[in-house]
Amino acid sequence: MSANIQLVTIVAVSTSFISLLGCGAAHDPDEKYFLVATNTKVPYWQSALAGLGRAGSQLNVKTEMAGPDTYDPKAEQQEFQKVVKQKPSGILLSAGDAKLLQSDVDAAIAQGIPVITMDSDVEGSRRLFFIGTDNYKAGTMGGKVLARALHGKGNVVVYTMPDQANLHERLHGYQDLLAAFPQIKITKIVDIKGDATLAYDSTKNILDEGSGKVDAFVCLESLGCAEVANVLDRRHVLGKVVIAMDTSPNTLEWIQKGGITATIGQKPFTMAFVGVKMLDDLHHHKLAKLDGDWAQDSFATIPSFVDTGETLIDKNNVDAFVKKLAETKN
Repeated sequence: MSANIQLVTIVAVSTSFISLLGCGAAHDPDEKYFLVATNTKVPYWQSALAGLGRAGSQLNVKTEMAGPDTYDPKAEQQEFQKVVKQKPSGILLSAGDAKLLQSDVDAAIAQGIPVITMDSDVEGSRRLFFIGTDNYKAGTMGGKVLARALHGKGNVVVYTMPDQANLHERLHGYQDLLAAFPQIKITKIVDIKGDATLAYDSTKNILDEGSGKVDAFVCLESLGCAEVANVLDRRHVLGKVVIAMDTSPNTLEWIQKGGITATIGQKPFTMAFVGVKMLDDLHHHKLAKLDGDWAQDSFATIPSFVDTGETLIDKNNVDAFVKKLAETKN
């Protein structure tokens, strides 16, 4: 993302928060905001739930997370439709399958319900804007770590869920970065379908097959790499590079033990916290219309993208990160 776009985003977000601080409008007792996601029980989404609740408490409004406990895009679509029928004040949405949800997002907007996407976008829909990680940048960050750890040469297996737009962007970032290292090759891409067991089993099968040397394992989602590290540890396989995504407790533990090289940390708490506050601002300071072409409007009163940032966590800073994480939970 260019410096100019970042500046516009920062100004837009700052303006939004200024209006929030100066807002004297009372909150309606029926005012309610939803976060709709999939695989909601994983640590990543529990962190987002904490941010959702924190914002709700500060604003004195109702908040709720909805969606399936497992990775089930169709079930998420059904939950989104149920939420829309409740006519909430606003919806945060992380799409398991963007194509599946595009028409539903447009229908919500048509009914006057503000929809902001977070974590995983629904490009091409009428959603107002996206809050989350610059996923392409996260991919290039991981690619730099991978290339350095492999000393510019090696075979790589990637674990992902291809239907999620954010994971596709991360893979694109890795691929573009690795284009400068022709001796590093992605030899296999594994769809784990949101199931950590598939990551575990796939890693076992890859080691058992012995069809080609694998030097590194990259996970574009939060579940896979702890399972990869577990298999490698059980098989007493040393010297492999493992690049994870997100900061689930078991991922951090494997970094501390040396089983995972590094992880790219996101900020789901921040995404949900900021998302609710911006939805609340939109509820109390309504746009003239919801279906504007905001990304192309040079005088838009809302941003097109709010970048919440990403953090590289490795053996050098993992202990400090774990300590800070514990402090935020107290």
